[in-house]
Amino acid sequence: MLFLSRKGAERPKITFVLAGLTSLVLILLVALPTIFPGSIPVLKPLAIDTDPENMLESDEPARVFHNRMKREFALYDMVVVGVINTDHPQGVFNVQTLRNVYELADHAGKLQWEKDGSSEGVIAVDLIAPSTVDNIEQAGPGTVRFEWLMPAPPATEAEALAVARKARRIPFLDDTLISRDGKALALYIPITSKDVSYEVASDLRKKIDSFSGKEQYHITGLPVAQDQFGLEMFKQMAISAPMAMLLIFGLMWLFFRHVRFIVSPMIVAMVAVIDTMGLLVVAGNTIHIMSSMIPIFIMPIAVLDSVHILSEFFDLYPRYKDRAKTLKVVMEDLNTPMLFTSLTTGVGFASLALTPIPPVQVFGIFVGIGVVLAWFLTITLVPAYIMMMPESSLEGFGSTHEIEDEQTESLMSRFLVKTGNFSFNRVKLIFIAVLLLGSVAVYGITRIQINDNPVKWFNSSHEIRVADRELNKRFGGTYMAYLTLSPGEDEKDPAVEFSTIKQKLADLPQPARASLLQVLDSSALEDIKDKKAFIASLTETALDAQDATDDDAAWDAWDEALLTLGAIAQEGEIFKRPEVLGYIERLEESLQQTGLVGKSNSLPDIVKTVHRELLLGKEEEYRIPNTPAAVAQTLITYQNSHRPQDLWHFVTPDYRRTNLWLQLKSGDNIDMNAVVNAVDRFFTEQPPPVPLNYDWFGLTYINVVWQQKMVSGMMKAFLSSFLIVLAMMIFLFRSFWWGLLSMVPLTVTIVVIYGIIGLIGKDYDMPVAILSSLSLGLAVDYAIHFLARSRAMRKDYTTWKKTVTAVFGEPARSISRNVIVIGVGFMPLLAAPLMPYKTVGVFISAILLLAGAATLILLPALLTFFEKPLFRGLMPIESATLELSPQKEEGEEQ
Repeated sequence: MLFLSRKGAERPKITFVLAGLTSLVLILLVALPTIFPGSIPVLKPLAIDTDPENMLESDEPARVFHNRMKREFALYDMVVVGVINTDHPQGVFNVQTLRNVYELADHAGKLQWEKDGSSEGVIAVDLIAPSTVDNIEQAGPGTVRFEWLMPAPPATEAEALAVARKARRIPFLDDTLISRDGKALALYIPITSKDVSYEVASDLRKKIDSFSGKEQYHITGLPVAQDQFGLEMFKQMAISAPMAMLLIFGLMWLFFRHVRFIVSPMIVAMVAVIDTMGLLVVAGNTIHIMSSMIPIFIMPIAVLDSVHILSEFFDLYPRYKDRAKTLKVVMEDLNTPMLFTSLTTGVGFASLALTPIPPVQVFGIFVGIGVVLAWFLTITLVPAYIMMMPESSLEGFGSTHEIEDEQTESLMSRFLVKTGNFSFNRVKLIFIAVLLLGSVAVYGITRIQINDNPVKWFNSSHEIRVADRELNKRFGGTYMAYLTLSPGEDEKDPAVEFSTIKQKLADLPQPARASLLQVLDSSALEDIKDKKAFIASLTETALDAQDATDDDAAWDAWDEALLTLGAIAQEGEIFKRPEVLGYIERLEESLQQTGLVGKSNSLPDIVKTVHRELLLGKEEEYRIPNTPAAVAQTLITYQNSHRPQDLWHFVTPDYRRTNLWLQLKSGDNIDMNAVVNAVDRFFTEQPPPVPLNYDWFGLTYINVVWQQKMVSGMMKAFLSSFLIVLAMMIFLFRSFWWGLLSMVPLTVTIVVIYGIIGLIGKDYDMPVAILSSLSLGLAVDYAIHFLARSRAMRKDYTTWKKTVTAVFGEPARSISRNVIVIGVGFMPLLAAPLMPYKTVGVFISAILLLAGAATLILLPALLTFFEKPLFRGLMPIESATLELSPQKEEGEEQ
C-alpha cells in the first residue's frame, strides 16, 4: 500500500481535489432528495427512525403478533399528559384545573393533519379524559345509567369533587385516569401513528402555555420519548462531535506545537464521517439511534492512524530535515501495522452484521466501511498534506532528542522509560496484579444485568425523565404491556363438530328438526371449519322459517331451535364463562403482588362494575356473575354506553380472545421480563379451568425481545470477529504465538471493561453491547503497533533488554499520544443530554486507557518472560552465543 501513499505525496493537490469532490457529490446526493423530494427519483430523502420496534426484522414473529393484536383489539400508541396540582386542597379536582383539563381534552380531540392524502393525528373517539369517559351508575333495579363523567367544566368546588368521587367507583378510571391521592389526573391521547407524536406533544404544549393556574403538566409516553430523542440526536451530533474534535485538535497542538501540521487528522476525520454517512443515506438507510453514533465511532479511529504518522514524523524529522525522506521512512515503518489495524477494526465492526438486529447490522457494516475509508484517506491525504506544506514552515519542528538516547527530556518520555523498565523488571508482580484484577473483573461480569429503557436515553433532569418519575409515582404506571389469552385446545375435527351439532339438532321438535337436519346433511365438512359462520347460516334459516309460519306449534319449534343454535354458538365464547373470568381475576391479583404491575384493566373489571350497578350499586355485588347468561347480560348492558367500542379493546366480538391491559411503573426490560416470568409461574402453579394459550405484545414487551436477540447476536458476532482477527494476526506475524500474544490486550480490556460495568451496576444496554467491537479495534491497534515495532527493533539489538529501551522511545510515545488525544478528546460527550452519547464517551476513554496500559505494561512483561521462544530467529547473528535472559544480564531482577 506504499504505492497509494507515494502517489498522494507526489500529487498532493489532485489527491485533495478528488477527496473534496467525492464528499461534495455525496453531500448533494443526500441534500437534494431531502430538500427537493423527487429531484433524484432513485434516491430516498433523509429519514430518521428512533422506533425501538424497528430493532426487529419486519417478519419477526413477536413483531408480527404485536401488530396483529393491535389491529384486532383496536389499540393505538398513546401520548400521556399528566396534570398535577399539589397547591390546592382538593388537588386537581378544583374548578380552575378541571376547566383547563376540559379545554385541553377538547383541543387534543381536534388535532388532525393531512399527510400523504390521509388524515393523521389524534383518534378522538378513544381519547381517555374526564370529559370523554362514562360514569356508570345504577338507575333502579336492573337498570344502569351511562353518562359522561364530566360533561362540562364544573361550576363549583363541590361539583369538582363529585367528579373524583364518581371516578373512584370505576376500576378502569381509578389509578389510571385519576391518582389515588387526588393530586393528579392523566389524559391518554391515542394517535394514528408514532410519527405524529412530536407534533401532537408540541401542539399540546402551546395550549398548556395559555392556561392560568398552579398545576403542572407533564407529557410523556414511549412515542414522545422516541420522537424527542430523534430531534435531540441531531442536535447532539452537531454539538458534541465538533467539540470533541476541537479538544482533540488542542491536545495535538500541545504535543506537536504546529497548527498547520495537525490540521490533516481533522480533515481525514471530517471527510471520513461525511463520506460514510453520505453512503449510508444514499444506500437508502434511515438514521437510527445506532447509525446516529457512527460519527462518534469513526472519528477516534480516523484520528488514530493519523496520530501514529504525525508522531513518528515529529520524532524523525530532526534526523532527516527533509519532508519526503522522513515521510518515506515513516510510511515504510507504519504501512503494515496501519493496514492490519484498520482491517481488524473493520472486521470487528462488520461482524455486527451477524446480529439479528437490523439497525445494529447497518451500524456495523457502515462503521466497517468508515474504518476502511479512514485508512485510505489517512495514507493518501496525510502524506499529501505534509508535502503541500513548505519546507520552511517546518523550521525547528520535531522532537528534541534522538530515539537511541535513553536520557530523554520530556515528561512523557521519562515516564515511558520508567514504564519500560518496570515492565521488564517486575514480570511476576505484573502477572499477579493482572490475575487479581481479572478475578475481580470476572466477578463483576457475573453481576451484569441486561436492561434497556428508551426513556432512560435522556438525562435524569430531562423533562421526559421528570414526567416519567412524577406520573409513575402517582399512577398505576405509564408503561403499557398487553397479555392476550385464547383457547388452548386444538381445532376440533370437522367430522366431530358435525356429529355434535347433528346430535343436538336431532332433539328438536318438528318441523325444525327435519328442516335443519336436511340443511346439515347437504353441507360439506369444509363448511363446519368456520363454525361461527355455519351456525349463523342455520340461525338465518330458522328465523326465515319462523317468520313464514302461521302455526303456533311450528313457531314454538323454531323458537326452540333458535335457542339451541344460540347455545351452540356460545359454546366457543369461553370468555363469557364465570370460571374463566374468575381465573383472570386471580391472575391480576397475583401480578399486583409482584410490585411491578401498578394497575391492570381487563374484561372481568367491566363485568363486575356493570353487575354491581345492575344490582343497585351494592359493593358486595362487585363480583363476577354465576352464569354465562348473567355475564352476557352485563356485556350487552355495557354496549349501551357512550363508548361501546371500549369493550373490544379487551375482548374480540366472538369472545374467543381477551386482552389484559397491564400498567407497569417501569419500562425497564428486567421488570417486564420479571412480569413475564410471574405469569409463567402462575399458569404452572394454578392451571386454568379450561386450556388457555397466552402471549405478550406491546412496546414494553417488544423491547425485551430485541434486547435478548441483541445479547445473543452480539456474543456470536464478537466471538466470530475475535477468531477472524486472531487468524489475521497469525498471518501478519507468521506465528501462532505472536498472533495469540497480540490478542492479550484485547482480552484484558474486554474483561476489565465489562467487569467494571457489572461492579458499578451499569445496565448492559445498546451502546454498551457494541463497545466490544470498539474494544477489539482499539486494543488490537495498539498491540499490532507495539509488537510489530518490537519484532523489527529486536533485530538491531543484542538483547531484549536493550530493545525495550528503544521500543519505549518513539513507538511507545506514539501509542501514548493516541491514548491521551483520543481518550481525553471525547470527554465532551459526557456533557451530552443523551445517555447513549455519555456512555460512548466514558467507555471510549476507558477502553483507550486500558488498552494502552495492557499494551505498554503487560505485553513487554510477556515478551520478557517468553523472550527465547518468541524471539528465536529474530536476534542478530553475532549475538547467537550471548542468549542471556534479562534477569541474568547485569544483575537485573526479573
